[in-house]
Formats: sequence, C-alpha cells, structure tokens
Amino acid sequence: MSDFSQNGIISTLHDFGTKSVGDIEKELKKFSKERKMELILPSLYSELEGDALPKIVSEISKTNYLNHIIIGLDKANKSQAQKAWKFFKKIKTPFTILWNDGPKLKKLNDELKKKDLAPNEYGKGRNVWYCLGMCIARDEARSVALHDCDIKTYDRRMLAKLFYPVVNPLFNFEFCKGYYPRVAQNKMGGRVARLLVFPLITALEKTIGKSDYLEFMKSFKYPLAGEFSFRRNVLPELRISSDWGIEVGVLSEMQRNFSPHNICQVDLADSYDHKHQELSINDETKGLSRMSIDIIKTIIRKLATQGNSFSTETFRSLKATYYRSALDLIDIYRSDAQMNGLKFDSHNEEKAVELFALNIMKAGEHFFKNPMSTPFIPTWSRVKSAIPDFLTRLKKAVEEDNKNYS
Repeated sequence: MSDFSQNGIISTLHDFGTKSVGDIEKELKKFSKERKMELILPSLYSELEGDALPKIVSEISKTNYLNHIIIGLDKANKSQAQKAWKFFKKIKTPFTILWNDGPKLKKLNDELKKKDLAPNEYGKGRNVWYCLGMCIARDEARSVALHDCDIKTYDRRMLAKLFYPVVNPLFNFEFCKGYYPRVAQNKMGGRVARLLVFPLITALEKTIGKSDYLEFMKSFKYPLAGEFSFRRNVLPELRISSDWGIEVGVLSEMQRNFSPHNICQVDLADSYDHKHQELSINDETKGLSRMSIDIIKTIIRKLATQGNSFSTETFRSLKATYYRSALDLIDIYRSDAQMNGLKFDSHNEEKAVELFALNIMKAGEHFFKNPMSTPFIPTWSRVKSAIPDFLTRLKKAVEEDNKNYS
C-alpha cells in the first residue's frame, strides 16, 4: 500500500491501487492520437534466452498505445541478430532493432571515433545513446520511455505508469523516474542504493555542506532505477554516461537543465526483481564494485562542477563519515527486515559497506589522476553540428538492417 508522502523537492506520484491498468491504458490510447509514444529497450542477446525478457515481450504485446519500439541489441553475431528479429516479432507494435555489433553500425561508430564523438566503452550507456539517436532521427515520438530487459517481475501496468506523467497534457513533467521497493525472494535487494548512495549523500552533506544537487538526489526514493521517461525535447541535449553511473548521470543532467517542478518520480510496483550483480570484492572492474566506483565518480564530478573542492583529506573524512552512516543504516534495515519476516545477512551487508568505503578512496584517486576525464558521451546536438547528416545515415543503416535480416 502506497503512502502519501511528498518529502523532497520533486513530485512523487503514488499508486493507491484505485485506478485499473485498463483505465490508465485507455487514457494513454487517447493521448497517443496527439502524443506518440516510443519505448526503448536496451538489450543483451543473452537476455533473449533468459526468464525475464520473454515475459516482458508478452506483456508489451498486450498494449495498444505505443507508436514504436526501439531495441538496442548488444553482443550478437549475425545468426543471433536474425534470431532476435524473429524473437521480437511477437510484439504487435512496430519495432526497430539497432544491431550494434553489425557492420553498418560499426562503420558509423568508427566515423564518430575519428572525430572523438563516439562512446568510449561498450555497455548500457552506449546502447541507450544510440537508441536515443534513432529516436531523434525518426522524429515521430513526443514521449519516450526506457527500461531494462532483465526485470523478472515485469507487468504492463509498470509501463503504463512510467509513460503517464510525461504524456498527460495536463501535467508539466519533462522527466519521470520510476521507483519501487527492491524486495524479492524474501530478502532486501538494492544494495548499492541502500548501502552506498543514501549514506554517501548524508556523508557529503556533513563533509562539504548541503547543496541543491544533494537535496535533489535525496528526493528520489530509488535513484538507481533503470526505468525513466522523457518528453522528446529533452533528448538532443541529454548527456549519457558511458560507464555504470548512467542512472545517476541522467539525474544529474535533469537537475542541471530543468526545474524540480518539471521532474517527478512514479510508483511502478509493489515488488521488483531483476538480474543481480556479484559484489566482486577482489575485482574492481566487475560487478557492484565497478558500479560503486563509477557512481561515486559521477557524483563527485557533478559536485566539482558546482565549485566544490576535494582534497585527499576531504575523501578521508568522507570515507569515515560514510562508513558510520552506512553502519547505522544496516541496523535500521535489520529491524525493517525482521518486522517484515525477511532474511537479512548482516555479515554480507557489512562486507558491502566496507567495499564501498574503500571504493570512495579509489574513486578519489581516479579523480585526482584524471581531473579532465568525463564519462559522458557527447550530446546528439553536438554530433549533428559536427556531422550534419549523421542521424539521417544512422536511420538509413538501421532500416536497411531491419529490412535485410528480419
């Protein structure tokens, strides 16, 4: 049961269970006559063979308000790409697949590399960036939503609620972020949000002081959710992070470009489960260790651009303050879990906090060694300025792939 809380500087749209998914979809269908909607699905080929994506496709096929679906397909050879086209034909809505490993898109990516405009690493950020480019090139959608393809608890109500705030003409929201409790399989999930992001923000307020940015980030119930929606005018100037800080990076961009009055979060589900990453204590290039370092760097860079100074002493104080705040939260989560009959492993929770505390220092070292580095991929406005016909050629290449391989 959702609450009524409005505790931050952005609007929270709750789900009281008083409006059926059918009623929401009827409104979306009516809105779609004037406000076309496109869905972006960044996918790995391996997800086609998992448990989540087949159900996602089945649920999406029950909707009737989407204009188009753009699917970013990563890590697929030619035969796998052909299987992907057959797989997604189950969706009744028209769709386009960006075969990111195909020769045509690789050639276009090489062209961007020559002008230092290409994403500097493979991953979700790169996939999403090219899908957004295709959306801009198509120039049909008024609203765009994006979600991951590994959601095990997916249903079509989630998609309808994600679109609704940016499609309803009576609302002034330019951006909407999804949220939900990360509770599944009788235990709490969301370790990076619970044990890193929230206590890190608290620690930053204590060490460098409160700021509009930190207040903004505190307003989100689940800042690492991979589900968000935009009105189309947001896309050309949106900076996408190429590393694992994409969700925090998008929020940072929204804070920079829009008033809090134009931003909201929406309650998407009573429970949520997806593919879980390993903690990866012994390898900082993988799993939650890599993710935590990228997130910390993203937040620190954002604060630095706002005039905050960071020294070695600052990071030491930040680490100590974070560690104490995170341990206090573990005590609270333990009580919450017991109250709700959930399993709770205090040892593993503290191991995660110890790793994240160590990674604060590693992120600081990277910040000092590479003060000019940025994980952000250039905006599509910049690409268009440098190569005026690039989006046209991207659209043509994608359409040819879809014609030849589907």
